[in-house]
Amino acid sequence: MKNLRLLLLGLVLAACAPKVSTKLSSSYSPLDYREDVRVYGLQDAYPASAEEVGLVKITDTGFSVNCGLEQVLEKAKAEARQAGGNALKLVEHLQPNLMTSSCHRITAKILRVSNFDEALVSTASAPEDNSIPDADYALLHVYRASGMGPLVNYDLFLGDSLLCRVKNNWKQTIKVKKDGLNTLWARTERKVEEPIKIELGKEYYVRCGLSMGAFVGHPQITVVDKSTGSLELQSIKEKAAKKK
Repeated sequence: MKNLRLLLLGLVLAACAPKVSTKLSSSYSPLDYREDVRVYGLQDAYPASAEEVGLVKITDTGFSVNCGLEQVLEKAKAEARQAGGNALKLVEHLQPNLMTSSCHRITAKILRVSNFDEALVSTASAPEDNSIPDADYALLHVYRASGMGPLVNYDLFLGDSLLCRVKNNWKQTIKVKKDGLNTLWARTERKVEEPIKIELGKEYYVRCGLSMGAFVGHPQITVVDKSTGSLELQSIKEKAAKKK
């Protein structure tokens, strides 16, 4: 009976996991599970000498859970290691939305790179470095993917200052000259706040959204790390970010 329960639990978990499809064009020995796999975003260049080992695609089964960007990337990295690849180049990144899927869905080339120094890019697995040399301002990359309440827009404030109007499927880069501990906030039928400590000469990524409310929904504001923010920002198919 216990074995049957474990089997049923395994089947349920498998059904809820994102679907992973891998097509290989070269054969190499798998890498150790501790080996780092670098991720190049949609707009990032990668070394010209890199060999394309194959393609990995992670999609939604219709019942998938635990399919945030970090989890999906970890599955893709595991496939890359198994194929002997040490890098991924995203060629498609679909954000969650109400109409199609609640999951991040990606397609990525599996690469085997011998010299990462050939291309200097921001990557998900590179060391965090959000410095802007000699800048007397900070940059706030604010974005909102397609999702709940596409017709509901709201103003985003930093303390007493209005930063921008947050819209669906939208992004904007804003110069800020106010440093120190402050609060990002927005209000629809409810006020939502997110603390942020700003240092001049740094970049910050602010993910916005909308959650369920009684009438128009509640704003969502999250300060995310550069690795996650840069990949999510690149996936938004919108006109180039405006600078304020």
